[in-house]
Amino acid sequence: MGNSSFQIGVDGGATKTECILVDAAGAIVARHLAPGCNANITGTEVAAATLTAALAALHAQLPSANLTATHLFMSGVPAFWTEFAATLTGYGRVTAAPDSLPTLELATNGAPGLVIHAGTGSFVAARAPAGGVHYAGGTGWRFGDPGSGYELGRRAIARALLELQGWLPASRLGPTVRAHTQLGDAADARAITRYFYAHAEPNRVIAALAPSILRLAEEGDAPAHQVLIESATELLDLASHVAAKLFPETPPASITTGLSGALLTHPAVLAALKARTSLPLTPITAAPIEGVRRLLARSA
Repeated sequence: MGNSSFQIGVDGGATKTECILVDAAGAIVARHLAPGCNANITGTEVAAATLTAALAALHAQLPSANLTATHLFMSGVPAFWTEFAATLTGYGRVTAAPDSLPTLELATNGAPGLVIHAGTGSFVAARAPAGGVHYAGGTGWRFGDPGSGYELGRRAIARALLELQGWLPASRLGPTVRAHTQLGDAADARAITRYFYAHAEPNRVIAALAPSILRLAEEGDAPAHQVLIESATELLDLASHVAAKLFPETPPASITTGLSGALLTHPAVLAALKARTSLPLTPITAAPIEGVRRLLARSA
């Protein structure tokens, strides 16, 4: 085993850091899962420590492996991860790239096209016909991330607060947001507002509301469904702009377009988005780490 060549691939996101060790044939021979390491959320020191520990734990599973390369596909602060990659020793040639690349690989298999992703954050990534990868959105929870878990939660809370103030008809959003804060059934809009503004991790706690909004939409709650569609449509509009700029001579229906993330692939959202665009929206079912594995196989 010591004479064989191995590569490490990392998908470093906001919620988890997934590491794989891949042999020369492209097969995964070891895995390690760690907490998220998006430096925008955890800070650079915690992010670096999390990834360093994760890499060590993965390598410890096969300490005799001859590491020829390590590829980091990371969320948040690209310049920081490039600098971090330069400090790593004992892991072969180390490179750092955005975490959008594995998802784009799953959507296009290295060919021209684009992917629309919404998870904890959101982005649009595209590979142009002439080559080159382009990235749109992904500016983080403070500045938008339409279609993301955070943006879905933010929109739902904003609607629920107006309901609790009496300006909009009551729906199940109000009780759902109240339950999420654990402030009790009598909590008013002011108390709920204070809760979110005073929370130590507002982005995390707001994004954590997203699964409840998806459930409400599935159960037929009209305001929840509206929040869902409005958030996803804004991200689709960005993708349409990217497609028009990078593929000006290509009919939209011929541009390979993947959809990634539970929100965008939700049946109600998928149907609504398909009705609004000619782009051939195709749900991605494989996990991002599979995109990492494919990129490593292509780079071998």
